[in-house]
Amino acid sequence: MEDTARKFRAAAVQISPVLFDRDATSEKVVEYVDRCGREGVRLAVFPETFIPNYPYFAWLQAPATFSDLHAKLFEQAVEVPGPVTEALCEAASRNGVVLVVGVNEREGGSLYNTQVIIDADGALLGKRRKIMPTFHERMIWGRGDGSGLKVFNTAVGGVGALICWEHFMPLARYALIAQGEEIHCSHFPGSMAGDSMSAQIDAAIRHHAMEAGAFVLNATGWLTEEQKREILKDDAMGRYLRGGICTGIVAPYGGYLAGPLPEGEGMAVAEIDLRAIVRQKNVLDAAGHYARPDILRLWVDRAPHRVMEVGKAPAENLAKTGAPDEVDSGPRQDEGG
Repeated sequence: MEDTARKFRAAAVQISPVLFDRDATSEKVVEYVDRCGREGVRLAVFPETFIPNYPYFAWLQAPATFSDLHAKLFEQAVEVPGPVTEALCEAASRNGVVLVVGVNEREGGSLYNTQVIIDADGALLGKRRKIMPTFHERMIWGRGDGSGLKVFNTAVGGVGALICWEHFMPLARYALIAQGEEIHCSHFPGSMAGDSMSAQIDAAIRHHAMEAGAFVLNATGWLTEEQKREILKDDAMGRYLRGGICTGIVAPYGGYLAGPLPEGEGMAVAEIDLRAIVRQKNVLDAAGHYARPDILRLWVDRAPHRVMEVGKAPAENLAKTGAPDEVDSGPRQDEGG
């Protein structure tokens, strides 16, 4: 008898946001989750910081000119947990779909590039923040910590996730590989940096699929021509708002099962058969028979890093600093998954 328990349909979703509108963009995600439910999809991945939108303005404008846009993004950002995640969890439960969604997360006075992971029963399994914002993104987002570098046990299998150029941090990728990641969910902004970005994404997700022996679902966003005109302050910069599209699903051997999609809205949908992982790892198991822990090993700090802790200080610190036993509570800088 054929084992169907390890088979399911998955989708990488390529859609445009409703710029600077958290609720409308969230509703659009829910509409696509409902569509996934109708089409028998059990895992869906949405683009990077899709709710409310990726901060393209930081890519195109000088820092001194975008204070108002940053404030607008902050106002429309997502609290985790909060009303947006509650709506996403309800949609996931209603349709039996595992979700990985990119959001601009707001905590205190800071923003973070965050992936929200929701199980098919509607449980919010966790969040993870991009551990190193890239280039212009450092003016928008704070940094995450190692607490999100984990593989989440979901209804469809072991799901790991990384954001954009985190895929060029080999140790971050290996942290997921070493935990037995089965399905890797990734996303990029889309509609930026030209064809070279599309090529970079293609190389990153196909390489990770082969090295991890995992399925990769990658979702990139997309901007309409009207949205590009709204974002651009200088027509000469238009060449920087094109390309960067590579939404698709990659098998453990590095070939596409669906996509990459062309520009426009749509879903790359494919059947995932997790038994294919065993066949790939028979050839290459980067955390097993192809590893050399006697020579090379990875150490990961998975503890959340907070700006203030409550309780007694460790004895060695008291000896050095004479710090008091108790400190007042304060806001966390970063909690992670």
